[in-house]
Amino acid sequence: MRGYGGRALTRPSVVRTGECPGATNRPPVRRLSSAVVKVWIPHRAGHALLGELPPGVTVELMEDPARLPSPPADVRFWVPPFLAKPGATALLAELPDLEVVQLLSAGADAWVSRIPDGVTLCDARGVHDSATAEWAAAAILSQLRGFGPLARAQARREWAYDEVAPTDELAGKRVLIVGAGSIGAALQARLAPFEVTFTLVARTARPAEGVHGVDELPSLLPEADVVVLLVPLTEQTRGLVDEKFLAAMPDGALLVNAARGPVARTSALVAELTSGRLRAALDVTDPEPLPADHPLWELPNVLLTPHVAGSVRGLLPRAYRLVGEQVRRFAAGEPLVNRVVDGY
Repeated sequence: MRGYGGRALTRPSVVRTGECPGATNRPPVRRLSSAVVKVWIPHRAGHALLGELPPGVTVELMEDPARLPSPPADVRFWVPPFLAKPGATALLAELPDLEVVQLLSAGADAWVSRIPDGVTLCDARGVHDSATAEWAAAAILSQLRGFGPLARAQARREWAYDEVAPTDELAGKRVLIVGAGSIGAALQARLAPFEVTFTLVARTARPAEGVHGVDELPSLLPEADVVVLLVPLTEQTRGLVDEKFLAAMPDGALLVNAARGPVARTSALVAELTSGRLRAALDVTDPEPLPADHPLWELPNVLLTPHVAGSVRGLLPRAYRLVGEQVRRFAAGEPLVNRVVDGY
């Protein structure tokens, strides 16, 4: 069956329908008409994870923009796929009644500049805290305790004690967390038992909370053994990690990027890491995916993972609990949480 714009229409996977007003959170809060509030979600498993929804809400499975479940004109609430493919935002132009875009990712950088006027963008802050913090903690321990060289020795069937030992350790390290949000707090909680000291940095200083402003980084970096990047990608954070940033880090320090690849200038990273002066653990790169011939692959002081920090089995249940709560708020005319404002 052909539908809007010549796209194929599949039979909608509908889990709840009815008649009741919905609403948006954009001030002033206004009541929607009594028409059905149509929601598109990208995962079949999401149906069972949303929880009870009010009458008037219809949920349809929309996995592939090339095969829409129904005409898009009356979609009011859209949940794009997690780590949506490039071009996913093009569908926005075909959703004239759209009220809310609810992301499953903590970062909204791919969407901020493309959201039409009058549409509320929400991210999934809180959903990825534990998973991303776990990845960062594991990456730090892996690099400090020499798991990379040990794994390579294992692949060679070599007992590499003399090659690797003694290793570095996490105890006593000074950890600088750039991005003092919920993921930063989760990482701090996980690293605290390792007898480390913390310095937290946010966009602006919060003296009452002991949080420094990003403008203080030049004086903070020389005192950090481990620097963890957890900031969103905005015009202010793009290229934050440049030659001066890296040069300010002490010899042997570890840079951990669980934010976005473009937060760091790749050319500066390659130059500094090739020298062997610093170490890095990178879950994100620029470009991404990293080409097979990229020099970062070959560096023994670099741990690379393919943007997997938040990709854990518990992701969908947590994410769809948030989506369900947002849909209920929307239908009730209540303010939504996690609204993205100025890229944050």
